[in-house]
Amino acid sequence: MSSEKSLFRRKTIAAILQNPPADHEGHSPGGLERHLTVRDLTALGIAAIIGAGIFSTIGKASLDGGPAVSLLFVFTAIACAFSALCYAQFAATIPVSGSAYTYAYASFGELAAWIIGWALIMEYAVGNIVVAISWSDYFTGLMDGIGLHIPLWLTMGTQTGHAGYEAVQTLVQSGKTLAEATAAVSPAQLDGYKAWMQAPALTDGLHLVIDLPAFAITVAITALVYVGIKESKNASNLLVLLKLIIVFIVIVVGAFYVNPVNWTPFAPNGVGGVLKGVSAVFFAYIGFDAISTTAEECKNPQRDLPKAMMYALIICTVLYVIITLVLTGMVSYKELGVGDPLSFVFAKVGLSRLSGLVAVSAVFAMASVLLVFQLGQPRIWLTMSRDGLLPSVFSRIHPRFHTPSFATIVTGCFVAIPALILNMDLVVDLTSIGTLFAFALVCGGILIIDPYGQSEARFKVPYINGKWLVPLILLVGAFLIVRYNAASNHQFWLDITGQRGWIEHDALSGKVTGGFAHQIPTLVFFLFCLALSVLSFRKRLSLLPTLGLLINLYLMTELGISNWTLFFVWLLIGLAVYFTYGYKNSKLGRTPELVA
Repeated sequence: MSSEKSLFRRKTIAAILQNPPADHEGHSPGGLERHLTVRDLTALGIAAIIGAGIFSTIGKASLDGGPAVSLLFVFTAIACAFSALCYAQFAATIPVSGSAYTYAYASFGELAAWIIGWALIMEYAVGNIVVAISWSDYFTGLMDGIGLHIPLWLTMGTQTGHAGYEAVQTLVQSGKTLAEATAAVSPAQLDGYKAWMQAPALTDGLHLVIDLPAFAITVAITALVYVGIKESKNASNLLVLLKLIIVFIVIVVGAFYVNPVNWTPFAPNGVGGVLKGVSAVFFAYIGFDAISTTAEECKNPQRDLPKAMMYALIICTVLYVIITLVLTGMVSYKELGVGDPLSFVFAKVGLSRLSGLVAVSAVFAMASVLLVFQLGQPRIWLTMSRDGLLPSVFSRIHPRFHTPSFATIVTGCFVAIPALILNMDLVVDLTSIGTLFAFALVCGGILIIDPYGQSEARFKVPYINGKWLVPLILLVGAFLIVRYNAASNHQFWLDITGQRGWIEHDALSGKVTGGFAHQIPTLVFFLFCLALSVLSFRKRLSLLPTLGLLINLYLMTELGISNWTLFFVWLLIGLAVYFTYGYKNSKLGRTPELVA
């Protein structure tokens, strides 16, 4: 098969750099405008990273892992640092919009680029669903605090309300009275049950339970992003300043209420408990990826993008670790399984005014996360449209606002409508697996385009020969897992030997908790480790991108077979779109001279 017809045809870096502006076919006058400096980019990174992680999902992660979740933030930051180095080199080499999609096009080829572009839809659009739902929780709590009570059935998704209703009904059918059943379920399930019962009935089996605040904030942020990058930048900088001030106040005041007794035991549920929070913790870090989507709106992308990624990662990691230690020191980790942990802990120690201040700040701070992700997704679609993989309307630039207008509106719809009905836990895990997949491909891309650190880019990943180090690190890791993770190892053995069946579910939540199918991602990862170890020994691969690839793949195994199944369904839908439209309309397929 000729290279221009191959599914793995690669676009040359020179061709990518010469890519004409989005309006080159006369869709509208003008193109994207360059307004962003390193300060603005760092602020965008902080805006995206410090959001739902600190104000929401950190509570669930702390409940599972205890105070040791602070170490998970460090581990995840290290994993992200390897990926960030690879992102930074790509950003310095290919300073155009598109992020991991563009980088994959230059390294793995068109099919991989399409897959990662499709996964990025999950990362940005689906990730914003999580943020919108979490924002709604804080906003609803704030309104309750000032005496404006929004009906329950307008404050949560249809899926959440129905799940609460089903949980109560299951207990009633098992023989419990209604009072006993409502007392036995969690507070969140009880709220879901009440919302379902109070909501107007559309049909016998469907009630009108929707998250109206999540829908409204998404529409408002989409409108701001539509108006322009300069306005979005100014709003982001202001929101980040407010966010950092509040986080600083929380740390300083909370430190006076820390009781070291709450840090014992440090890891009450062992390594397995800590790693249960990996999806929530990793979700907190996906913001630095969004920075690279604004490359064509940076004043000096080759210099500023690498700096901003590192600055944002370092600042946010330090803040996350400190916040986690403060939270788990103020109250027992067992009490942190709430949607608004920062507000909760200050209310718990009697600081109701500060609790209210945190709730107010969260409403504004989490809006900044929505802002950054709503900026990123349209620019991915814009770049895919330029390459012919999506219809040309996605690359239309607004003549006055100089933003990808149609793509921005579609992104708003992708977030606003699902936020009305979906459950947050589902989309957190889906976002994490999409992000990890993108990070893994970016790390692998560096191993393809610059395996020995010989690039002439303004920034490049330092080359360290991995010939001996990769096998050694994998052996040490295997020893530590065998030595210090006995309980999880025992469960793993029961699963792979078939003693727990093909798949095992939790009786109440319905989530997959074990079985052979649950361990398939882990078994594949072990085989990949072996193959990459041999390849590193033979080819002397660069250590840092290799470690980034391995860590991201390992974190993906922790998300379980249910999330993998949903991820593959999403990819199959994407492949259907690619083969019915993208492959036939690809400009690379029609222009052989652009093929690497």
